[in-house]
Amino acid sequence: MDHSIGRAASASGVSAKMIRYYEGIGLIGRARRSSAGYRYYDEHDIQTLRFVRRARDLGFSVEDIAKLLELWRDAGRSSADVKRLAQGHIAALQARIEALESMRRTLEHLALHCHGDDRPDCPILDDLADGAKRPPAPSRRRFSS
Repeated sequence: MDHSIGRAASASGVSAKMIRYYEGIGLIGRARRSSAGYRYYDEHDIQTLRFVRRARDLGFSVEDIAKLLELWRDAGRSSADVKRLAQGHIAALQARIEALESMRRTLEHLALHCHGDDRPDCPILDDLADGAKRPPAPSRRRFSS
């Protein structure tokens, strides 16, 4: 059974806009078109879109999803290749978690030291301003004589 893009979006959980985007970047194959130019998707297309959505839900990049799709379609694949890709993603997620935790700790510290009253002094703004006070990069403009 063929589905219009709207039905494909509903069935897969991927918006029509994202389906068109994924087609445009070549992540998924081009949809078949009716004589009127409407896109149509079959069950295999829907399953591929569900695969992409699940991979996105797990935070994989578009590039990694393309690799995962290639491995998924390759019956002769080695599961070690899939595991290696997943472990790389886990390491990247862990690094992001650590960075977010560091940001959270910094903001908690700043909020704890902010009086939160009618006074204008604010350690949160002071910290943000300190980061903005970096001297500008030297100009590389050459002057002609």
